[in-house]
Amino acid sequence: MARRHDPERRDRIIDAAIDCIAEDGVAGTSHRKVATRAGVPLGSMTYHFESMDELLVEAFTRFAASIGDTFERRLAAAQDRDAAAEAIVALIHGDLQRSRREHVLTYELYTLAARRSVFRSITQRWMRESRRALERHFAPDTARALDAYIEGAALHIALDPDPQPRALTRAAVARLASGG
Repeated sequence: MARRHDPERRDRIIDAAIDCIAEDGVAGTSHRKVATRAGVPLGSMTYHFESMDELLVEAFTRFAASIGDTFERRLAAAQDRDAAAEAIVALIHGDLQRSRREHVLTYELYTLAARRSVFRSITQRWMRESRRALERHFAPDTARALDAYIEGAALHIALDPDPQPRALTRAAVARLASGG
């Protein structure tokens, strides 16, 4: 039997893994579930990925890159520090609040990163890229503080039944940006 050429199969598998993680968590993601969701034979899983860990690394790397790209675009468009501060508020209240799906993926990645260095390297790369984008407008120490605030504020807004308003976020960003 001739092998069917399917150049997008690997990408479909990665995308399906992201969807499975978002729906069932890492613990509920299996080769079989991913293959079914991707519409590929189960054997394709081990052909394209030596292990579930390899697939998870690829999936989380793709996810982190997509969030990083949004962050980069938002800050690159800012013309000055005031616009960059407003971009941070928009990131916290808009881009980082797009969906429950993205929250679940983020927290699943953080949990793995807390336990295993291969996943921690994904979050560390994500942080470096975020800080680099912030350093266009802010000193390195300020960029580091802003990056930590962005993560924490986004998490609180996502999970708090009475999330902080934009005005409070704007004031906190202004304080951090001024070094105060």
